[in-house]
Amino acid sequence: MDKKKIAKGIRMVLEAVGADVKKKDVALTPQRVADMYEEILQGQDVDASSVLEVILEQTHDEIILLKDIPLYSLCEHHLLPFIGKAHVAYIPDKRITGLSKIARVVDILSKRLQVQERLSTEIADVIMKKLKPKGVMVVIEAEHLCMSMRGVKKPGTLTTTSVVRGVFLSNQKTRQEALSLMSS
Repeated sequence: MDKKKIAKGIRMVLEAVGADVKKKDVALTPQRVADMYEEILQGQDVDASSVLEVILEQTHDEIILLKDIPLYSLCEHHLLPFIGKAHVAYIPDKRITGLSKIARVVDILSKRLQVQERLSTEIADVIMKKLKPKGVMVVIEAEHLCMSMRGVKKPGTLTTTSVVRGVFLSNQKTRQEALSLMSS
């Protein structure tokens, strides 16, 4: 990440909107923003599947669900945050991973310039590829500040996306069970 280039760009934006970039409180803003982008976009070049280790070969074949995983990301259209939670369910086919690893996948993929639809798909695809489960379901609910504070200005509006793979796609009862667990 080129923090010097980011700081230079932010300084130009500040000047363009009429901010006094020599003012004590504003003078360090370009560097602060560059540091922030380095932190909140640290997943940009990370392979999310690298944290998803198979730790056990098990015969467990029921739903494993992590719900309400907090997430925040930057909308690639307006560079404004979207903030929400992810629910991730999978049914193993002999391979399971540590619970924190699923949350780490969500975290890494969220720390990129994103759109919620792609984020949901990427989470499901990483889990399917690495763990080869019988099925995966990802549901994300998030508020997009590009909708809350600009444009239509509808704060509190949640966008929900879902991605289903494997048995969650082919078996209505299994999909309904996972949705019921997510909403309980």
